[in-house]
Order: sequence, then structure tokens, then C-alpha cells
Amino acid sequence: MENLNVNNKNFKVIKLLGRGKGGYSYLVEDENNNKFVLKQIHHEPCDYYQFGNKIEAEVNDYKRLKEAGIRIPELFDVDYQNERILKEYIDGETIVYYVKNDLMKPTFYKQITDMVKLLRDKNLNIDFYPTNFIVNNDELFYIDFECNEYCEQWNYDNWGCKYWHKTVEFCRDFEK
Repeated sequence: MENLNVNNKNFKVIKLLGRGKGGYSYLVEDENNNKFVLKQIHHEPCDYYQFGNKIEAEVNDYKRLKEAGIRIPELFDVDYQNERILKEYIDGETIVYYVKNDLMKPTFYKQITDMVKLLRDKNLNIDFYPTNFIVNNDELFYIDFECNEYCEQWNYDNWGCKYWHKTVEFCRDFEK
């Protein structure tokens, strides 16, 4: 298995967790077997999203989300030269798993509603796609750091919520 480093600290890659608009996220571990998520920024084209400086956006968005009170993984390190971030690994299943298996709980909807209120107070939207949310001990974590200025078209009620229920859109995207 491959190794990656962050500011000259070596991490063993365990597996690819996913690919997003801005990068690849890997489950990695250090020499003490502590697990982390290492995100490697990529510069692959994305037809529906405009990027500036991705690594700076990750750091700035992390700060904005923390200030807003959103439950997110801790950001441990940033390697600007290699465009990598090291963040806390939150063990658990994504909201996709809970929706797909009819395991959604009222507390998950309450927590997303609470997040929406916090975000709205700060004039922010996040990417409400259910792969961006992990449940750990019945607590909902937003594991992506992406956030944008509030836009009604992309808020939870007008866009995100359709993926938090078994809808045609959900089934098309996740029943594969």
C-alpha cells in the first residue's frame, strides 16, 4: 500500500474513502496506528462548480464552519506545498446507509435542522449531499469542509432534503 506525507510526516494509506469535486480522501494511519483522513486536492475539471485556490478554501471554510458551530472533524495539519490536509477520522456510516436501509431516526432530521439554523444565521450553505454526513454514536458530523454564501436555490429545503429521503433522485444516485 502507498504512503503519503503531510509536512514530511509519513502516513500509510489504508483505503480510498471517496472522490469529491475538490480532492481524493484517504483513510490513513500514522506509525502509532492512529487513523486520520488525508485529503489530496486535485485539479480535475468540474463542469458545475468554479474553484479558486482549493487548499486555502478548505482552511477558510473549516474556520467558518467551526465559528458557525457545525459539528465537523478537527483539522490537524495543512501541507500547502503538496495540497494536502490531515483531519480527524470520524468512524461511522454515511446518511446514505441510513436512508437506503430505512434506518433514519428523527434525531438525524433534528440535527440537520439545527445545522441549517446555525448556517442560516451565518449566511452559509453547505453541500447537503448525504455522502458528506457521517453518523457516529447517533451524532451527525458534516465531514466535508465546503461551504458557500447562502443561496436559497441550494439550501437544505430546496435541494438537500430530497436526498435525505428515499426519493426518485436518491434511488437513481444510490441504489446501484
